[in-house]
Amino acid sequence: MFELLFCSLLTILPDYLIRRYVQGKRIGREITLYSVWFELRYGIVLCLMLTVSLITLIFYYHPTATTAVSTFRTIPILPESSGRVVETFVPRELEVDIKAGDPIFKLDSTRQEADVVTAQQQLVEIQGELALAQSELAVANAQTEQAQAALKQAQDELDTRQELFTRNANVVSERDIEKLQNAVDARTSALRAAQSNQELIQTKITVYLPARLKSAEARLHEAQVELEKMTVYAGVDGTMSQFILRPGDIVNPMMRPAGVLIPTDAQRERIVAGFGQIEAQVLKEGMVAEAFCGAVPFTIIPLVVTEVQSQIASGQITTSGQLFDAAQSVKPATITTMLEPLYEDGLADLPPGAICTVNAYTSNHDRLSSGEPIGTGEFIFLHVVDTVGLVHAMIIRLQALLFPIQTLVLTGH
Repeated sequence: MFELLFCSLLTILPDYLIRRYVQGKRIGREITLYSVWFELRYGIVLCLMLTVSLITLIFYYHPTATTAVSTFRTIPILPESSGRVVETFVPRELEVDIKAGDPIFKLDSTRQEADVVTAQQQLVEIQGELALAQSELAVANAQTEQAQAALKQAQDELDTRQELFTRNANVVSERDIEKLQNAVDARTSALRAAQSNQELIQTKITVYLPARLKSAEARLHEAQVELEKMTVYAGVDGTMSQFILRPGDIVNPMMRPAGVLIPTDAQRERIVAGFGQIEAQVLKEGMVAEAFCGAVPFTIIPLVVTEVQSQIASGQITTSGQLFDAAQSVKPATITTMLEPLYEDGLADLPPGAICTVNAYTSNHDRLSSGEPIGTGEFIFLHVVDTVGLVHAMIIRLQALLFPIQTLVLTGH
């Protein structure tokens, strides 16, 4: 309507003024309802052509997205394993503010508690074996000393007999010396056996049992971790929403979450808009935009385009049991665009998840002021493109003014 009124001032009105003051034709006389088309045909045709061109120019270079939403991140509340709820720690309210580390609910942990007791008992058993090995080492040390003393005694007696045999062969017989040598060899073997047993027990104390002790401690820690997993805690600060879990319910991480946690830092961050595919060559990062949201009537939110997704969702191919058929993508997908507030806390009053209408504006100011050579026709065209954005800005403000009336009065919602 604005475009038609504006174009009529440039086409129909001058045509009428020429007919009235140059040709002397007056409304109701020469210009009637039946002759208005013939008399003002040039102005009407030019008005329609200019209106269509202006509308095309406005909506192409200053695109509109009616599918825009204020997004926020959510975290599903899930345990690492399924189980039955035995206790909840969150009040039964629609929304509850919680802090990181606060317990949310607890699952039945009977089996995990039994595993912890078993692991603790195994740890105690290995500690007992370690204490017993210390006693065995003391016995092995005493046996080694005893074998050393016996060997020394046998060796001294052999040395004495050999010395006597050297001085006088008739005093000591060779048979006695052989017996003593055999006794020394036997006691030497006994000493080696005692020393080997001593080293075996020492290795058991310093290597084998400590390794078993660490393994038992690791099993105990694993069991305690599994036991701690039965209580689900909040990982971040945020708001708990739709928490309806009660003792006795079964929670499955694959099928049934316990609720939704909305992080504090994930709210009021950005707006995601879907523009038509025809705007693929126009949308650029850094474009200034405006949003009107029904949740905050009579308010225009300044935005800036921060990211334009290069892929369009309708063309994605996923692994399935059927071949991809292009005819299945009947509804054209939109170009996903991320917009953030132009000013700090620009979305502070906007509830997360609100539906909005977004206008993005093409600006050629940098190009016009860069000093690069531009033709006269292109110079005028770029100025026209920037100027007609004002019409789109007026339209979105009119929508913001009429939205409460349309919603509350005309539709009765």
